[in-house]
Amino acid sequence: MILQKKWVLAGVVAAALAVTACSKKEEAPAAGAAGEAREYIVGSDAAYAPFEFQNDKNEVVGFSVEVLSAVAEKGGFKVRFLNTPWEGIFATLDQGDRDIISSSVTITDQRKQSMDFSEPYFEARQLIAVGKGVGDVKSFQDLKNKKVSVQTGTTGDEVVQKLLGKTSPNIKRFESMPLALKELESGGVQASVGDNGVVINYVKNNPGSGIVTVEDAQTFAPEFYGFAVKKGNTELLEKINKGLAAIKADGTYDQIYKKYFGN
Repeated sequence: MILQKKWVLAGVVAAALAVTACSKKEEAPAAGAAGEAREYIVGSDAAYAPFEFQNDKNEVVGFSVEVLSAVAEKGGFKVRFLNTPWEGIFATLDQGDRDIISSSVTITDQRKQSMDFSEPYFEARQLIAVGKGVGDVKSFQDLKNKKVSVQTGTTGDEVVQKLLGKTSPNIKRFESMPLALKELESGGVQASVGDNGVVINYVKNNPGSGIVTVEDAQTFAPEFYGFAVKKGNTELLEKINKGLAAIKADGTYDQIYKKYFGN
């Protein structure tokens, strides 16, 4: 009798497990949900208008944002942008906190050693900005004895270091390019060096600043922005490059470019 009860109990438990298994199977995601496009987290230093900046809703917007969003749509994935300070932004790739860095990152051989880049999506040059009363700056070499503001860790910072010296007290570094240009506007420095798109955008939106720009095409070679991913992440890189090629082919890229920079 006791043995019979054990068999009955075993049967009840087995039936219960079967019901539970069926219930879990019914609660599982549908096949379509499993095939949804993957979302990648994008790090952007949103203090670099018109490429990356925050609107009045604290959303990260700008040229680079619209380009990568269009790339994602064509490449079959989703992106979510998070404002990420420039200092330390690349470390977030290795840490896994960010999947993509979209922050007007210049593609350089040095950076290629620690991260992978997409095909270029923007051509830039360094541009010199000078303040009121500074009329003797005609080229980059003319900054030799000037106080110059730059954004920390940018290409502008690197080239000015080569001219003035890495520890020169005449270099004033700021967390963002607009802050560096604000220092120029207030007279704290005599010049500033940064990417042309950002400098031109600042001068355009601050017509009373008195800032003028000086180009030195002989000194500054063209630079190219790319989207950065963790070293070895070829799967994501291929998705980005596929989408980038698609928006360049169908005219989407040209439309976004015209919106921010004209013809």
